[in-house]
Amino acid sequence: MPRTPTGESSLARAVRVLDAFTADQPALRVSEIARRSGLHIATASRIVGHLVAEGLLARGSDGSVRVGMRLWELASRAAPARSFRDAAMPFLEDLHAVVGHHAQLAVRNGEEVLFVERLSARDAVVNFSRIAGRLPLHLSSSGVVLLAYGPPDVRERVLSRPLEAATPATITSPERLRAVLAQVRQQGYALLPGHVHEDATGIAVPVRNGMGEVVAALSVIVPNDDRAASAVPVLLATARGISRVLGEAPEPFEAS
Repeated sequence: MPRTPTGESSLARAVRVLDAFTADQPALRVSEIARRSGLHIATASRIVGHLVAEGLLARGSDGSVRVGMRLWELASRAAPARSFRDAAMPFLEDLHAVVGHHAQLAVRNGEEVLFVERLSARDAVVNFSRIAGRLPLHLSSSGVVLLAYGPPDVRERVLSRPLEAATPATITSPERLRAVLAQVRQQGYALLPGHVHEDATGIAVPVRNGMGEVVAALSVIVPNDDRAASAVPVLLATARGISRVLGEAPEPFEAS
């Protein structure tokens, strides 16, 4: 792969351009792409041109640039996430029918939680997560479960840095978070009222593969009231069902 005079490869710069797009801002001007990627505008414009030519980006009639259909097509071939989603989807649909709000699946990717599927209802309680969206591990019930059962080095890195808050109920103390993680491992679920939004409670449980490893989190987002905890038993039962199917798969699902 050709490298620039700074030593950074052309591929690395192309990734920086693609990383400029977010779920909230899927269409950007080249000048904004340059600013977000830290590239000179001429360099950003040239890379955008190459990516458009390959169908990975697309230009709008107003001159804006957005993610192209070919990139979506390639991303949809991500076999681990797709196989996991296919195995879990019947269970997720049943869970959603019971809770009547949000039911979602998430995996850990580095030091963030990545949501791979979500089912919602029109009148469901507020929820800030979205498919292919990310949140810091400590900031959601799914992330807390994945952090509790994740590698110790990841846990220590998260605990060693400032923890941002979304509401007054968000856990921002490393000592308190460490205690909550221990509690999650003991009781088998995380229940976080008002953690991301004051009107919502996030409840998450671990999903295991055929080797017994925690590879994902199953969660619901329900109203922040006295009935929230009633979702725990159905969540645990649903997670056991998904884990059973994953255990029957030819190869165990793994998450990074």
